[in-house]
Amino acid sequence: MTSRTRIKLASADIGKLNDVIEAIREISKKSGINIHGPIPLPTKKLKITTRKSPCGDGKASFDRFEMRIHKRVIDLPSDERVLHNIMRLTIPKDVNVEIEMLG
Repeated sequence: MTSRTRIKLASADIGKLNDVIEAIREISKKSGINIHGPIPLPTKKLKITTRKSPCGDGKASFDRFEMRIHKRVIDLPSDERVLHNIMRLTIPKDVNVEIEMLG
């Protein structure tokens, strides 16, 4: 049984998340490794509703803010060269990356 590596990516900015995924795809394609994914996980929506008026008097008007956290999972076979190249990628600050070794 071969060991696998699971890469979990999460970000509020979908554009930067897709850029990192595309870079991982290019690395695996150059080395000839087949990856499974990116598998989209459910998007977490964080919602906050606040009053517009600072004092509380006046119209009952509200501001609604929403932040979406997009998540993706990529599975690939464990290969030292590929993992070393993935770890050397420049990843933006608002993209969270977890690399997990599976048995």
